Amino acid sequence: MTLPAFLFGLLISTFLGVAFHLWRGGSLGNLVFYVVMGWIGFWGGQLIAEWLGFSFLSYGPLHLGIAVIGCLLFLSIARWLSRTAK
Repeated sequence: MTLPAFLFGLLISTFLGVAFHLWRGGSLGNLVFYVVMGWIGFWGGQLIAEWLGFSFLSYGPLHLGIAVIGCLLFLSIARWLSRTAK
């Protein structure tokens, strides 16, 4: 993976984490939690797509389709975890 592809993936996953926080609300701690969980989900989805050979909505070396699905899945889990922690 190239550095520009890594930075682009980092930008997309950070954007999704921040957008999820704006949609669901919460404190600054929740923002950080959502961004980190977005990173984990995005790169986890990327690794799974690379390992299994999926090429759904690929953009260069990034498998954006599976990575975004992984990111959204992890953000949903993060929302559930933040609700049960209260």
